[in-house]
Order: sequence, then C-alpha cells, then structure tokens
Amino acid sequence: MVEFPQSLAVTAESSGSRLDQFLASHLSDTSRARIQRMIEEERILVNGAAAKPSLRLRGDERITILGEVKPPPLRAIAEEIPLDIVYEDDDLAVVNKPAGMMVHAGAGATDSARNRGTLVNALLHHFQQLSAVSGDLRPGIVHRLDKETSGLIIVAKNDATHRRLATQFSSRQVKKTYVALVHGRLRTDRGTIHTSISRDRVRRTRMTTRGSGGREAITHYAVEKRIESAYGKFTLIEVRIDTGRTHQIRVHMASLGHPIVGDTLYGAPHDLRGKNLPTISLPRNFLHAAKLEFEHPRTQEPLSFGQPLPEELNQFLDRMKIE
Repeated sequence: MVEFPQSLAVTAESSGSRLDQFLASHLSDTSRARIQRMIEEERILVNGAAAKPSLRLRGDERITILGEVKPPPLRAIAEEIPLDIVYEDDDLAVVNKPAGMMVHAGAGATDSARNRGTLVNALLHHFQQLSAVSGDLRPGIVHRLDKETSGLIIVAKNDATHRRLATQFSSRQVKKTYVALVHGRLRTDRGTIHTSISRDRVRRTRMTTRGSGGREAITHYAVEKRIESAYGKFTLIEVRIDTGRTHQIRVHMASLGHPIVGDTLYGAPHDLRGKNLPTISLPRNFLHAAKLEFEHPRTQEPLSFGQPLPEELNQFLDRMKIE
C-alpha cells in the first residue's frame, strides 16, 4: 500500500518541464490525466503551495504528494437491456435474471466495463422509479443472485416496499427454492446443511465453511434424480435456503464434496469427459432460482412465482444423454 505524503525533489535536469509531465515520468503507475486531477484537487503541492498542471519547473522545487485523487461516487447507469419480467405492479417486480449478468456493479467498479450490463442498469431503463434504500449502486435491490446463477429476483419500486420486503427476508418468511446439478451421488434423499459461512482468508473471492466467526447458514436439499451417465455420476437436487449468505448453496454443496456443475471456483472441473465421447462444458453454474414465495408487502396477498430451467441447462442435460 502506498503511503502518503510523498516527496520528490526537482533537479536542474528537469528545468523547463511541465509539472504534469515531470510527475508522469516519475509516477509510472499513474496516468497523466489522473495526475492532472490530483493537481487540480490540490493533492499535489509545489513548495507547499497549490499549482497548475502547466507550471514550468525551474529545477529546485520540492513536490509533495498528499494522496490519491478521490473519484466521484459511482452511480448505476441506465442501459437498454432486455428484461424477462415475470410480474409487475406499482410496488414491485419479479424478474427472471439470466446467467452471466451481474445484479449490480461492485463498490470498486469504474464507469467503464464493470459498471455496464448489470441488472440494475436494465431496471433503471425499464422502470421509472426504484427504491433508494440500498444506495445509488443498488436501486431496487432487496436480495441478490450470483452472476452465473439464473432465476427469480424481487425488485422494489419504492422505499416502503423495500423495507417491508427486507423484513420478510430477515425474518425468513420468503421461501426461495433452487434447482442444482451437483457432481457425485448424494447418499441420502434429503438433508440439511447447518454450517456457518465466512470469507476465505487466503482466496478472497471464495467463501468457506472452515473459518471461524462465520455467519449462520441453513440449506435444505432433496434429491430429484440420481444420474448415471457416461460422464460420471451426478445428482439433480431441489434446494431451499433459510438464509441468504454469499455463495451459500455453492459453498455448502462443495463442503459435502458435491460441487455444483460448472462451479470451478468451488472445485468443479472445467470440462466433463467420457470414454469415446466429446468433451462437454458448461460456461455457467448449474444453479437456477426456480421459485419464490412471499407476501405482497402492501396487500399481504400471498404471491408465488416459478420459472423452469433455462434452455441452456436443459440442452446440457440432453448432451449428457440423460433420459
């Protein structure tokens, strides 16, 4: 981590150079545009005083760098992206999210690639109003799905709806059901995994059940079909979660030694290989949020929505030659 303030001495060799040019040649990891912003925000001083990027150096100055430029707060950007809207009223919407789409950009994203193509951006284009409870990066978002997970997600259009839905989630009133295909043959027809989940201290993109001080997580599974294929043994399961921890189903199933097909982050192979058969792969996780049940936050009417497996998952099952 870079420590500030930093100090640079200008020598006679640099006499006549512009301030921004001099700094660009000495700060190799910082662009000239960023240096100019730092100068304009008075995070770079010459002999203790503010200066302009165009200042011509004499060759005897002391330059002090006080810190990095502060980027403006990131906001989600409306984009015209197709949406599969399953249900909509004045208070909320239920959307069928495709795999490969992030729900929202991360806090460390920029205005470029990582803040494009998100579900939030699509929502901003399609709906005139979304709740502001979760901030500028996550308008309308009450809960999330992983990027490579498809299926149903609830969107709040106003703050009152958002808060009431959040209460339902926190009190475990919302019923979330998933369909997953995992590697191996699960021995029991049904089971409950009740192990806490925390951030992996070594691989920060992963979660783990082996760390200390994790958050409670409860996952229930039931076997739908045990599959004996030329590519190996698999189990198609229905999964219900009482809690909504990051990567919960993925890390819980991997902890049993049965990672979700396609989930290479948690140990699934990149490809499936069978004797005298073409190698096949799945460029997403075989995990689909198939059903949502909750109470309408304003009318208290029970609502239930379901979505079948997306076509790419059905095609993958067909390629495995499952009857």
